[in-house]
Amino acid sequence: MAGLGVALRKLLGRDTLSGELAAYLYAGLAGAGPLLVSILGVFLVGLLALSRLAQPEVVMQFQVSVTYLIAFSLIVTGPAQLLLVRSLPNPGQDGPQPGILASCNRMTVLITAVTGFIGLVLAVTAFRGMSLPYRLLMMTAFIVLSNIWLSAIVLASTRRYMAIFEGFCIGYLVTVVMAIMLSGHGVEGLLSGFVIGHLALYAWLTLKICRFEMGSAYVPVPVHEKRSVLWTLAGIGLSFNLGLWVDKFVFWFSSVGQSVVGPLRASIIYDFPIFISYLCIIPGMAVFLLRLETEFSEHYQSYHRAIRYAGTLNDIRDARDNMIQSARNVLYEILKIQAVVVLLVFAFGGTLLESVEISTLYLPVLRIDVIATSLQVLLLACLNIFFYLDKLQTIFRLTALFAVSNALLTWCTLYMGPAAYGYGFAAALLLSVTVAVIWLDRCFQRLEFDTFMLQGR
Repeated sequence: MAGLGVALRKLLGRDTLSGELAAYLYAGLAGAGPLLVSILGVFLVGLLALSRLAQPEVVMQFQVSVTYLIAFSLIVTGPAQLLLVRSLPNPGQDGPQPGILASCNRMTVLITAVTGFIGLVLAVTAFRGMSLPYRLLMMTAFIVLSNIWLSAIVLASTRRYMAIFEGFCIGYLVTVVMAIMLSGHGVEGLLSGFVIGHLALYAWLTLKICRFEMGSAYVPVPVHEKRSVLWTLAGIGLSFNLGLWVDKFVFWFSSVGQSVVGPLRASIIYDFPIFISYLCIIPGMAVFLLRLETEFSEHYQSYHRAIRYAGTLNDIRDARDNMIQSARNVLYEILKIQAVVVLLVFAFGGTLLESVEISTLYLPVLRIDVIATSLQVLLLACLNIFFYLDKLQTIFRLTALFAVSNALLTWCTLYMGPAAYGYGFAAALLLSVTVAVIWLDRCFQRLEFDTFMLQGR
């Protein structure tokens, strides 16, 4: 999210209600817009296809296939995403930057080769019983999605947030139109529409990167980092994305899961509530990004300016105290807005499920999942603060704790019965957030020591 604060401060600088609302909207679109568009797009494809085909099994096969594609592409590219951002010459800087296109292309070649090899192996082994068009479409979609995540993170690092949102809108509009046009060909037709739409999305993102480069020299930019730093960044990307999906995998491949298409399984009782609960984090994401990238960012910079330009001890301590207080405000405001969302879901969750023709039997799982995803926003805020403080080892430990605890606690809830479903995910996030807050408090207590005594380590 480097550089996001500049755009948000411009909107807040108007000092009007409309300016503040615009800032919240911008932050919400930057943080959760692509997620919202992708969820609604896949849902719309399923809804329209169901009305045309009247074949629920085909729609379910498509949605489950897409879910696996997104999950595995995020997990596989997780290590590469942070490494790519670290390799960019000046992330967050305005204007053309020589080397961005070179860095992106170098990582694209690597990811295409890796995902292509994985896709080919799976196509001839796990999916050997499926039709050839289905296997080719799944492999193509896997490669395209993986490269989309890389392109999106490059644009995010160069402040092109609306370009990402526009690209997702265009890509999923094409996806919906083409999938419905080709729906007569069954799951292969729906997947063809998905692939065509995401090729359009990838082309849009790539075009924006090329235009931002503006013809600057195609010179590779080497990564001057310690090997331990690179391994830590890769570990963070892998463990965080694995942590977000491991509870789903546990349910999918347990006794409560069911086979849907080829080797792919799903758990309807768990998947629908998670699907809806992720739509409920948008207010928290907007508050998180707005406050972190404006208020906290300003106090963070003030603290380091006081150090660099020989501020007095009182100046440094005042700046430190302001930064600590702003971090607390970020977490407190997220907690407040998501508490309101949770209360609304508890009050009107049944009505919401009935409005989309989903059984109210899912309500208990939906309620705990909304609490869990709200905690996930808090964890994201803590991780971002640690990124500001360059505490990479701490971030890796937290994401690893989240991944391991989510897997173990979710597995335990399976043996406790349906009444406990979702509590493993929520408990893992509660544990991770609690540990993160404790470590953050200790980090702030040692801030001056770490700043002055650990330079160069």
